Amino acid sequence: MGQRRATITAVGHYVPEKVLSNFDLEKMVDTSDEWIRTRTGIRERRILEKGATSDLAVEAIKRLFENSGVGPEDIEVIVVATVTPDMFFPSTAAVIQEKLGLKRAWGFDLSAACSGFIYALITGAQFIESGNYNKVLVVGADKMSAIVDYTDRNTCVLFGDGAGAVLLEPSDDPEYGILDHIFYMDGTGGKYLYMPGGGSLNPPTYETVDKKMHYIYQDGRAVFKVAVVGMADVSAEIVERNGLRGDDIDWLVPHQANLRIITATAERMGLDLSKVMINIDRYGNTTAATIPLCLSEYWECGKLKPGQRIVMSAFGAGYTWGAVLMRWSLPNPPQPRPDVARYCEEMDSRRFEIPEELKIKNNVAK
Repeated sequence: MGQRRATITAVGHYVPEKVLSNFDLEKMVDTSDEWIRTRTGIRERRILEKGATSDLAVEAIKRLFENSGVGPEDIEVIVVATVTPDMFFPSTAAVIQEKLGLKRAWGFDLSAACSGFIYALITGAQFIESGNYNKVLVVGADKMSAIVDYTDRNTCVLFGDGAGAVLLEPSDDPEYGILDHIFYMDGTGGKYLYMPGGGSLNPPTYETVDKKMHYIYQDGRAVFKVAVVGMADVSAEIVERNGLRGDDIDWLVPHQANLRIITATAERMGLDLSKVMINIDRYGNTTAATIPLCLSEYWECGKLKPGQRIVMSAFGAGYTWGAVLMRWSLPNPPQPRPDVARYCEEMDSRRFEIPEELKIKNNVAK
């Protein structure tokens, strides 16, 4: 018998209704639509006004159930990637289990920031490959608005709220499914992107609140310099390690942190932007949700087809980074759902032409 592989057999996503545009942010901090777009590629993001990360995840999983016919009683394991859990404990996985009635499932949360989903995906795949489980739910969800300081223009323009979910099952064909992964971590980067307050090091006090220690801190320049190289290099590495070339890859699914980083990764792999999944312009950085959100939207629009080779890559706090190579097996939906049909039409017409100011100037992508 060949190796038992895990493959994605269902997808779902959810974003809140409230839109926070760059023009809205102009009224809140010293910034402008042009300043944000030319530095990040973002024009708007979604905000969950009431509720928690589990509520985002629940809606994404419900959509997955609707798309697949799988029900709560079928799920055996749930792995939730998030840096904004509802609370420290119980886990957000446990909260989701109760809200959806996943009575057969056990699970846990996983924290790897923007790399969280691909870390969780490979973790979930191990349960499938072991032969002990047949249906594993992997979720990436974050309510980033809960830890963003909306008086800090350097961070509040970047993040949004959202969730994505995938179902892992054994592949019927060993040539399809998750084929390889490469992961890295460098703890020396921790001081450049973190939330200092709230944990056992700096438990909540009046002082930690006054000093805004419960919000994201980021040295944007330092993070960018490392991320733009790390994500591009690991994406190229996984292609080369499997004896492939850029022409063999049908889709790059990059973490949506900055359009410049996305562009650098595509250039490093020799890919045209038409082969890159991009929605950062509409959602910003939703942390663990960016990659599954892309997968779900592009699948619902009929862009993902069985047999296509996909590279997912991410870079996040820790530092953590990595890439996953898979061959897609999920058939196209018969037609786009009514609530995404309009976006699918826009997707066919929109083309990302990278402005000069968004292109990498230091040749790190070469």
